Amino acid sequence: MNFKLKTSREMLEMKKDENFSRWFDELLLNAEIMDNRYPIKGFAVYKGWGARIVRKITEMLESKLEETGHAPMLFPVAISEDSFKKEAKHIKGFTAEVFWITHAGKRKLKKRMLLRPTSETAMYPMFAQWIRSHADLPLKIFQSVCVYRYETKATRPLFRMREFLWNEAHTAHRDWEEAEKQVREAVEIYDEVFKSLGLSYYILKRPDFDKFAGAAYSIAFDAWNPDGRVNQIGTVHNLGENFSKAFGITYEDIEGRQRYVVQTCYGFGISRTLAAIISQHGDDHGLVLLPEIAPIQVVIVPIPYKGSEDEIKKYAKKVFERLNAAGFRVYLDETDKTPGEKYYYWEMFGVPVRVEVGPRDVRDKHVTICERVNLKRISVAFEEAVQVIKETFEKIKRDLKDKSLSTLKDMTVDASDVESLRRAIKSKKIARVCWCGSIECAEKITEESGGEIRGQRIDIEEKPEHPCIICEREAEKVVYVARAY
Repeated sequence: MNFKLKTSREMLEMKKDENFSRWFDELLLNAEIMDNRYPIKGFAVYKGWGARIVRKITEMLESKLEETGHAPMLFPVAISEDSFKKEAKHIKGFTAEVFWITHAGKRKLKKRMLLRPTSETAMYPMFAQWIRSHADLPLKIFQSVCVYRYETKATRPLFRMREFLWNEAHTAHRDWEEAEKQVREAVEIYDEVFKSLGLSYYILKRPDFDKFAGAAYSIAFDAWNPDGRVNQIGTVHNLGENFSKAFGITYEDIEGRQRYVVQTCYGFGISRTLAAIISQHGDDHGLVLLPEIAPIQVVIVPIPYKGSEDEIKKYAKKVFERLNAAGFRVYLDETDKTPGEKYYYWEMFGVPVRVEVGPRDVRDKHVTICERVNLKRISVAFEEAVQVIKETFEKIKRDLKDKSLSTLKDMTVDASDVESLRRAIKSKKIARVCWCGSIECAEKITEESGGEIRGQRIDIEEKPEHPCIICEREAEKVVYVARAY
């Protein structure tokens, strides 16, 4: 589709619940998140506002990783074909999505290379060189980079692209128990970051037929989306010894024996996390951003009144200086737009707090504070503004988190038979069903409903209350079914 830039007032005509796809694409362009008009399908430009938000999200995650002993690294984007082919299941899982490098100018390369679709096969030849003894373990590293996958499905900005931003962490351990402990730590890290962003999701262990290629098992974070599709924003994998055997990653244990390391890896979809923030928190006015990731946390809008322009301008600057000194990311909007146009504009960009300064505020030495979530205004004394804004930030975080969690609960329904499953998926819901564990019944679930088994929850134990929804034999698991990006 072709989209044109709209004024902030025109954005109000778009209804998120009536046409989510259109709302989302228009908002990306008009709020300067991303321009999808780049002349190669599946690639796009992160504009200033979006790039700043992405940087904040990445910093939040990276600080958690470094706090838990992960070292930042940057690996080359090119992977040799020989390295890529070493793990059979892995290459089978990614072959159809690989971008191959075959020529340098007009010269055909003797050995092909590929752009990283993920970095196991880029990193693990180096792991084999770095790890020699038990003293080198655990090894925990991460990088925040672009990855490249030739998606064969229809591309969607942020949700499904051929170049996307993500953070991936890779670890090596002495044994399975240490690796399992690392999986739990990784899940906790992601859970903390996603929760601090106000997002709601299910943490699901994927069925074996849908696990990461080369993994012993996979865990995924599936966030709800207004269109009924789930958005996989993060994954955690226990790789066992599959890759260490393929790449010869061994260490000498305390007793002098050579052993294979046990590995884990986990990926945080930065692009998809941004999509989840926009989709879960945004409204008909535009973006709604948490203070932690908002490029501008507070915007000051002077409201000029004939005969009081200079006085209002002077007072607005005083307010700016006070809020700036308090450490807020604050902007004083002195453009020629009308106050109303400024309101619409900054609401579209999701700025958490707007401070209005008019003649009454100057007279009473007050400011008017408007918070973005509910667009409610309150008048407070100048001396109290900093504290009230801090409290408003906390309220915004609580409100967004509660609203998101409530929506996830409302979207989730129990389906005890095929007909109720069909209705649930058609109604843009996430269905909770009982399943016998067979691939045949999993395929039938997809065939009958259009949704797919996403997995079983790992944060709570759920026991089947009914027989398998398809074959009516005894069910082994309670699983969640939904359409997905």
